[in-house]
Amino acid sequence: MTDPEKQKKKKKMVNITINLPEIYDENIQKLIGMKICASRSEAIRTAVRDFLHNEYYNLKLLGFFGEES
Repeated sequence: MTDPEKQKKKKKMVNITINLPEIYDENIQKLIGMKICASRSEAIRTAVRDFLHNEYYNLKLLGFFGEES
């Protein structure tokens, strides 16, 4: 695969700004220190991905997507 092809398949990231309580940042820093997360961004991406997955699952269980039982 050539570099231009690789670039096209790479998912686009967007920059956002968020405000978090200090305790969240302190705990994220601990996770980074323990080598559980590589960075703040990675920790937050993981948390958002897990949240969205769980919410999708919960909504699906509640029949939100119109799937008949």
